[in-house]
Amino acid sequence: MIAEKARFRSARKIERAIGVRIPDRVFNSAFLEVVPPAMTNRSLPQRIREQLLNIHHDFLACKCKDNPNCGCPERKFAKTILEYRETGLDHRQISEALLEEYGIEVFPADILGFLEETVHALEVVREVARIEGKTDLVKKTDDHIRAVER
Repeated sequence: MIAEKARFRSARKIERAIGVRIPDRVFNSAFLEVVPPAMTNRSLPQRIREQLLNIHHDFLACKCKDNPNCGCPERKFAKTILEYRETGLDHRQISEALLEEYGIEVFPADILGFLEETVHALEVVREVARIEGKTDLVKKTDDHIRAVER
């Protein structure tokens, strides 16, 4: 999954500020548990605190009992990449947007691979929907495939 490739660029700065070793992989539970207290740490640069706040707001905000280990953060991250793509950004621009907005590094090639896998999965959904006679679902998957492929 694409979330496994996501790394927080400034993880070492957080480590120095809070005095605890943390992984740089964003969706590792140890990293996710550090996000809320690190957001308010005044010894971190404002930009890093903003990026952590964005991660918390956009990926960690769910009411699951097992949050942040419920899978919602990873699904929301994947959805964010797809939304960036459907607005017209290419894989390089998506990589840059993730770095700017969240401080998250993902190689453009990994994003491109994820987008290709998504199109293949959507094609399977479309074919099953066609067989089952679900024309609305066929249309929706066609729309998403076109948006990702353009």
